Amino acid sequence: MYFQAKDYSPVPAETKVAFIGLGTMGFPMAAHLLHAGCQVTVYNRTASKAQAWVEKFGGKAVATPREAAQDADVVFTCVGNDNDLRSVLLGENGAFAGMKKDAVLWDATTDSAEVAKEMAAEAESRGLHFVDAPVSGGQDGAVSGSLTVMCGGDAEIIERVKPIADAFACSIRRIGPVGSGQLAKMCNQICIAGVVQGLAEAIAFGQTAGINMHTVLDVIGKGAASSWQMHRRGDTMIEGKFDFGFAVDWMRKDLGICLEQARKTGADLPLTALVDQFYGEVQNMGGGRFDTSSLILRLNREPKKS
Repeated sequence: MYFQAKDYSPVPAETKVAFIGLGTMGFPMAAHLLHAGCQVTVYNRTASKAQAWVEKFGGKAVATPREAAQDADVVFTCVGNDNDLRSVLLGENGAFAGMKKDAVLWDATTDSAEVAKEMAAEAESRGLHFVDAPVSGGQDGAVSGSLTVMCGGDAEIIERVKPIADAFACSIRRIGPVGSGQLAKMCNQICIAGVVQGLAEAIAFGQTAGINMHTVLDVIGKGAASSWQMHRRGDTMIEGKFDFGFAVDWMRKDLGICLEQARKTGADLPLTALVDQFYGEVQNMGGGRFDTSSLILRLNREPKKS
């Protein structure tokens, strides 16, 4: 499912937005903005994906980020990494070159706090605003419009955009100045890495012991062991299904950002570093595009049905 409509709060009349990056997350996020009443122009480096979005939802696709950003009140970006963000924002065809004064660049990419500060400084020099606003909730949250958004930037600007971004979110919170949203997302990914590894070990342990893990998760999921990952990924982990959701390749990118930030600040992330290595093993097994719950493949190369 690409998109699931919800009850939308009204957006200001004639709100024009651009959405740059129509991947697993961006494709439904942009659709929510359109269904909430925004005028949406999209850009994607693979033009066929932008055209497919227009054919499915409406709106307009253009050939460059600069064209997408022209006349937009808010430009949303959701791309792969730091360099991807620079490539769509900077240069003569970048979004910054097309944005009108006082417009807002709202970056939903998971990238580094450093690039957020770098792009914020560039935006300010052009009379623009920048908010780093990574999201959590996975593909399911993007489809249902129930993402959690962690923001870094000026409080007044975040409040200005919030009624628009509410179209794809259930919670939008300012963490602090620019870069703080990305730091909060790093905390999020660190937590997820540990939870998924623990869940994988529990399932593999139970399977080895010969107990019905569907039943076990149903029971312990009502107690202290409960988690988002258990409720949404536990059964599919048991069944060995991983062809959906947030890819291992992207999780390794995110954990790399966490580990690099930790080196700069002196934080100790022993479990995160270990799980990052485990995800490397999954990549070597050909699972780079599997959902992150595929960590269990290391423990049980042929997951048992239970």
